[in-house]
Amino acid sequence: MKRLKELRESKNMSQQTLADIFHVTQQSIYKYEHGLAEPDLDVILHMADFFDTSVDYLIGYTNTPNRYETYPENAITHDEMCVLEYYRRLSPRAQELIQELIKQGCDTDE
Repeated sequence: MKRLKELRESKNMSQQTLADIFHVTQQSIYKYEHGLAEPDLDVILHMADFFDTSVDYLIGYTNTPNRYETYPENAITHDEMCVLEYYRRLSPRAQELIQELIKQGCDTDE
């Protein structure tokens, strides 16, 4: 957990406060920060979510703190996946109407 202490201190948090959030002991946080123990995968994932970073950054595998997703060319994006999920929840009639709107939008020459 190469960056745990840095991330914790960036939020001005004590080891105890962090331990309370992750439901572990303060001693566990100390051990994680000093490489004396490793948290289980669920705790690592929770930490990455809490600090809004990637697991790779948290464990020191990358120097890029931001979470990012890359998509191969022509792959479905996250936004497109959300639209598909919403579409699937619609009634069959609503799906037909959406399909008609899309076809009309594609047929127009702009």
